[in-house]
Amino acid sequence: MGILIKLLPTGWRRTLGALLISAIYSTGSLADSQIMVVANVGAAPPALEKSEIRNLFMGGVSQLALHPVALTPGTRERLIFNTRIVGLTESRVQSYWAQMRFSGREKPPVEVDSVNAMIRYLLNNEGSVGYVPANTPLPAELTVLYKAG
Repeated sequence: MGILIKLLPTGWRRTLGALLISAIYSTGSLADSQIMVVANVGAAPPALEKSEIRNLFMGGVSQLALHPVALTPGTRERLIFNTRIVGLTESRVQSYWAQMRFSGREKPPVEVDSVNAMIRYLLNNEGSVGYVPANTPLPAELTVLYKAG
């Protein structure tokens, strides 16, 4: 199947990718999921737009002194975050970071392996920002910067 997909013209592959994402959403497994972008920012949390969060997690220019933290590939929350906030599939995100590492331009966000590890990391690192499911109980030290879903 993978070889057949590679033989398709680029435009068709993109269309097929979009259809697969639509199919995932239509199953309901991700359609009802919400993600919160949370940070350890102290007293004055910044108001962030979706595009600013995308830039922050994709190594774009940011005026904020925030350090992104991502969940490891394959986690449900990462899939939701990449699809809803970043607007790319996991394979496209991985390809982007491979190019950035190869060219020496940017480094990907620090990765943690679970939502609990994410919360611990955020609590221990002021200025860090990550994402968790919207129904996750948060310690008072963390602030919600954005909610998607």
